[in-house]
Amino acid sequence: MTLIELTNVSKVFPGAKTPSVDELQLNIEEGELLCLLGPSGCGKSTTLRMIAGLETLTAGRIGIRETTVDDVASGTRVPAEQRDLGLVFQNYALWPHLTVRANVAFGPEMQHVTKKERNRRVDDALSTLGIGDYADRYPAELSGGQQQRVAIARTLAAQPSVMLLDEPLSNLDARLRLEMRAEFQRIHRELGVTMVFVTHDQWEAMTMATRIVVMNEGRIEQTGTPLEIYQRPVSRFVAEFMGSPPINMIELADGAPSTTSRALARWLTGRGDEAASVGIRPESLSFTRDSTRIPACAVKLPVTVTAVVPTGGTWIIEVSDGTDQIFGNTTAQPDLRVGERLTAWVHPGDVHAFDADGMRVATTPDFAPMKILLPEHSQQ
Repeated sequence: MTLIELTNVSKVFPGAKTPSVDELQLNIEEGELLCLLGPSGCGKSTTLRMIAGLETLTAGRIGIRETTVDDVASGTRVPAEQRDLGLVFQNYALWPHLTVRANVAFGPEMQHVTKKERNRRVDDALSTLGIGDYADRYPAELSGGQQQRVAIARTLAAQPSVMLLDEPLSNLDARLRLEMRAEFQRIHRELGVTMVFVTHDQWEAMTMATRIVVMNEGRIEQTGTPLEIYQRPVSRFVAEFMGSPPINMIELADGAPSTTSRALARWLTGRGDEAASVGIRPESLSFTRDSTRIPACAVKLPVTVTAVVPTGGTWIIEVSDGTDQIFGNTTAQPDLRVGERLTAWVHPGDVHAFDADGMRVATTPDFAPMKILLPEHSQQ
């Protein structure tokens, strides 16, 4: 069921030459954990703030539960406090002079619920976030992770229909970010609350979201599950934005062709003749000394090893065909030497072709990613 509907939503800030958000069309379903993902300045935070009612629309309409809360054409605008939405700010925005309990109780107090109900909500929220022992402390006495939990508990205690989170993990260190990702997933799973969060961190999006909306220059570039976004990017922008190490992008018509570009161009003949560039993700590349053992359908590239770089748990393999530098990625320590000649190969389903405008070219056949099927355990 659609919970929030954005129809032709645009935002142009005073003095700006281009819109921050440009005719956005988006439906947010009830119960999903949706991520607005993109680089700085793509309009994702502005979109979240318009949903929250903190930013006015230049054009378009926003509906929540089939009720119009913003409509420029009719002049309708419902104030932020009447939209039944909870917003978790990037900087937590806790009241410094109030205890943790008082901060969490703020929402229910504004809703004028009974004291008994207010205390129940606060206790439940503190328990859910595991911060009951800090109820009488002040924000300044808490760590960043604890303050983040208080901000989330405050939103939960108000029992909003939707939680809006603006870069909620950006102020935390790496370990706390990992813990809080799991915390958001647990809250979403156990409480079933709809969450919409903004981030520029692709791994936050990949590990937390049930659906990702990739934004670029105020427009939606692609919408889909994390795996759909990663495995079948609809544009070169999405392919290059997602992935670390980044995708290898080989130009097919950029000056003197390289060995790799010639090999890819030959493979694409009759499959994707309009392709101007090809992307291959580092983890999709395999390397071998014996080219006779490569599957017949594979795309083969002769290369020379230029570096093997350990990154802690993984290794980056850098190779060259004499012109293009190509990177592979593996979790198994490679037995390779710099200067060694190898054959790099990739399954056809992992070759991403794009035309001159940067849009995906459907190769023939456009294979789906290979799936590993595990045998079912037999009944004893």
